[in-house]
Amino acid sequence: MKKLSIILFAIVACAFTASAQKYALVDMEYILKNIPSYEMANEQLNQVAKRWQKECDDMAAEAETLFKNYQSDMVFLTDEMKTQRADEVKAKEQEVLELRRKYFGPEGELYKKRESLMKPIQDDIYNAIKKLSEEKGYMMVIDRASSSNIIFASPKADISNDVLAKLGYSK
Repeated sequence: MKKLSIILFAIVACAFTASAQKYALVDMEYILKNIPSYEMANEQLNQVAKRWQKECDDMAAEAETLFKNYQSDMVFLTDEMKTQRADEVKAKEQEVLELRRKYFGPEGELYKKRESLMKPIQDDIYNAIKKLSEEKGYMMVIDRASSSNIIFASPKADISNDVLAKLGYSK
């Protein structure tokens, strides 16, 4: 009986504390789509990525041509020439891999470019959300775009338009 009353008291205490906290939701996809500088940065990244991808594809085509020429000339080549040509093909393929890693790797140029273009925008959004949270007393702000666990949320809890207004983009 004593255990039951302690457990019941703990549940009631948790319920009262939970109801006193204020939560809000934001939709980062919606916010980012309504910020023109984000769209421009995204387009710039796409253009750079396409240019670098073309460069990699051209170099890969060169490597493929080297390999096909090596295969077609193989019957006419001495062992020493075969080894030399095979090494050339391997070197070209390695060059392609290095270029792809340089541009598109985890610490590649595209990652650095994305970081330099997107980080200031993301920081501005974060600071706007933080200021709104402090002003309105929200204990937690959840991104509904990245959380698949939210089944339903009242539109009243969404502060995305308030964040846009705080950033100077009224909706």
